[in-house]
Amino acid sequence: MSDITPTPASAAPLRLGLPPWGKAIVGLLMIVAVAVVWVMDDWLSESFTVDTRNRAQLRLVLYAGNIEAELQRTQVVPILLSRDPVLREALRSGNYTTISQIFISLQQEVGAASIELLDTAGRVVAATDRNRLGTQRGNEALFVDSRRLVDASGNNETLFAVQARDSGGYGFAYARAIREGGQILGVITVEVDLAKFERSWSGLLDAVALIDSEGRIILSTQPRWRGRTEAEALSMRDAPTAIERALRYTADLAGRGPDAFLSNEAVLRSETRVQHRGWRLISYTTYDGVREKVNGVLALVIMGFAILLAMVFYLFSRRAWSQSARLEQESLELRQLNLRLQREIAAREKVQKELNVAEQTLAQSSKLAVLGEMSAAVSHELNQPLAAMKTYLAGARLLMTRRRGEEALVSFQRIDDLIDRMGAITRQLKSFARKGGDAFEPLDLRDCVTEALTMMEPRLRERRVLVVRTLPKEPVTVMGDRLRLEQVIINLMRNAVDATRAVNAPQIDLILTQGDTVTLTIKDNGTGIADIGKVFEPFYTSKKAGEGVGLGLAISSGIVADHGGRLTARNLPEGGAAFDIALPVLANAGQSAA
Repeated sequence: MSDITPTPASAAPLRLGLPPWGKAIVGLLMIVAVAVVWVMDDWLSESFTVDTRNRAQLRLVLYAGNIEAELQRTQVVPILLSRDPVLREALRSGNYTTISQIFISLQQEVGAASIELLDTAGRVVAATDRNRLGTQRGNEALFVDSRRLVDASGNNETLFAVQARDSGGYGFAYARAIREGGQILGVITVEVDLAKFERSWSGLLDAVALIDSEGRIILSTQPRWRGRTEAEALSMRDAPTAIERALRYTADLAGRGPDAFLSNEAVLRSETRVQHRGWRLISYTTYDGVREKVNGVLALVIMGFAILLAMVFYLFSRRAWSQSARLEQESLELRQLNLRLQREIAAREKVQKELNVAEQTLAQSSKLAVLGEMSAAVSHELNQPLAAMKTYLAGARLLMTRRRGEEALVSFQRIDDLIDRMGAITRQLKSFARKGGDAFEPLDLRDCVTEALTMMEPRLRERRVLVVRTLPKEPVTVMGDRLRLEQVIINLMRNAVDATRAVNAPQIDLILTQGDTVTLTIKDNGTGIADIGKVFEPFYTSKKAGEGVGLGLAISSGIVADHGGRLTARNLPEGGAAFDIALPVLANAGQSAA
C-alpha cells in the first residue's frame, strides 16, 4: 500500500488586537456587568433594609420582655413584705432599728431601686436610702391611695404609680398597705428600677421610647422627649442626634427615607406592646450600615467582572502564540497519525484474511447444525406414529388370537394410515427450509382435533386420561396444512398426558372457540410449567433423559407462526397448564389458498 502523508492546512495569519467577535464579547460583558450591578444594587438595598427592620423589631420585643420581667419580679416584693411578721411587730412597737438593714439586703437580691416603710402618719421609718429616714410623705398620692385600695373581699391590693421626679424623669413604684384586722399599721413602697433599661438603650443608634396608656413618654433615650406625646417629640425643632443621622443616611438610599420622616413616622418606626397597663414601646431605627453592606457586595461583584475582563484580554493576547503552537502540534500529530494509519491498514488486512477463514468455518458449522436439527426433528416427529403403530400391532395380535379378524383389520388399516403419515412427515421435513404455503387449503379445525384424538386414543386409554371436548356445532374454517396442524395438536396433547402422570384423576380439556380469531385451548390438571419463559426455546425440556429432546414445542410454535397465528402458554391458578393456539379466521370457506 502506498504511503499517504496528510499535509497540514495552511496556518491563518496572526492578528494583532481584538477580532470583531472579541470586541463583541468585551462589549457584551460590560453591558452584563452594568446590568448586574444595577439590579443587585436595588435588590441588595431592599434586602438589607428588610433585614434591618426585622432586627429592630426583634430588639424591641426583647426590650419589652425585659421590662415586663422586671415589673413582674418587683410586684411580688410588697406583697411578701406586707405579710412579714417582723415588719408588723416593728410597726406595732415602733422599733425600726434593724428594718433598714433588712431592706438593704433585700434590695440587692431583688434589684429594686429603693424600698421604704411608712407609718400611719406617712413618715419614712425604714428605707434602703438612710438619708430619707424621717421624710414626710403623708400628702403623696402613692401613700393616700394605697391606704384606700382594698379588693372586694376586704384584702389589700398593690398600687402601681408613675411619679414625676423633681430632678427630671419618672419614678415607678409599687405600694401596699399593711393591715392587721381592720387597722392600718403602715405602707410599704418598692420602687422599680426601669431607668437601667433607659441607660442600656442610650448606647444604641436607635431612638427608643416607652409610652404609657395616656400617650405620655415616660422613658426615652432622648431626655427631651420625657413627658411629651410622640407627636410633640417629633415636632421639636432640634431633632435628636439619632434621627438626624437616620435622615441623612436614608436620604442617600434612592429617596426612600425622607418621605417616612415628613409623614411624622420618622425614619423607621417599630412598635410593640408591653403587657402592663397598656404601655407601648416604640423605636426609630437608623439605616446605618445598609449602604456599606451593599457597597461591599457590589465591590466584590465589580471586582469579579474586572478579573473576568482581564482574563479575556489575556486570552486574546495569547491568541497569536497559541495559533503557532497549535499548528506545530497539529503537524506532529498528523505525522503520528500517518504512522498509525499504516499500522492499522496492515492489521485490517490480516483481520480480513482471518475473517474469511472464520466465515468458511461458520458456514460448515451451520450445515452441521442444520443436519443435527433435522435428524432430531425426524426422530421426534416419527416417534409418535411408531409408538401408535406398536400399540395397534399389539391390539391386532390380541384380536387375532381371539379370532376377531374384522376388528384386527381396522387396526391394520390404522397402521397403514400411520405409515402414510410418516411418509408425509418425511416430505415435510425436507421442505422446512422453504417455509412455503403450497399445502395450505381451507379446512375445518374440528376435523383436525378429531383426527388428533384418534391418533392419541391408545395412549389416552392406556393412561386413563379423561378428555373433555368443547367444540362448536358450526364449522370452524381456517387456511392451513391439515397434517401440520394435527401434528401441533398431537404434540400438545402428548405433553399434557406427560404432565398428568403424577395426578390421580388426569384430565385434558379441548376448547375450540371462534371470534375475531380461532382459538384452540388445550388444558391439563398436571404439575404446570416450571420455567414458562423458556418453554418454546429449542432443546429445552423438563423430561428425563431419553424421554424427549425439547424440540416439540419449538417446532409447534414455528408451524403455528407459518399459519399466521400464535402459540402461547400459561399456568392456571387452580393448577396445571394451558396452551392457546390462535389462528386467523377464514371468512370465505370457498376461498382458495393464496
